[in-house]
Amino acid sequence: MYGIIGKMKIAPGQRAVVIDYLLEGIQSMPGCLSYIVSKDPGDPEAIWITEAWDSKESHRNSLTLPAVQQAIARARPLIVGFDERIETMPVGGHGLIGVA
Repeated sequence: MYGIIGKMKIAPGQRAVVIDYLLEGIQSMPGCLSYIVSKDPGDPEAIWITEAWDSKESHRNSLTLPAVQQAIARARPLIVGFDERIETMPVGGHGLIGVA
C-alpha cells in the first residue's frame, strides 16, 4: 500500500473553497482506500490531506482522472504552497478496505 500525508497553505479566507474543490469527485478514484481532508485547528490557512492507496501507481493514475484534474485546476490559484509532504506505507487500520 501507499500513503501520503500533506499540508497545504491556502490564500487567506479561501480554505473552505479549496476544501470543497478537493472533495469534489473523490468517489470514483480506483485504488483509493482513504482520502481525508482536514482543517488545521491552529492555522486558519492550512489544510491537511491524508491518503491511503492500494499502490503508488493507483495514486499516480488518479492524478490523470478528469474530475481530479478539474479540482486541481480550480484549487491551484488559491494554494500558496505545500508545507509538508510525507510518504507512508499503511499497514492497516479502521476504514481501510481490503487490508490484511
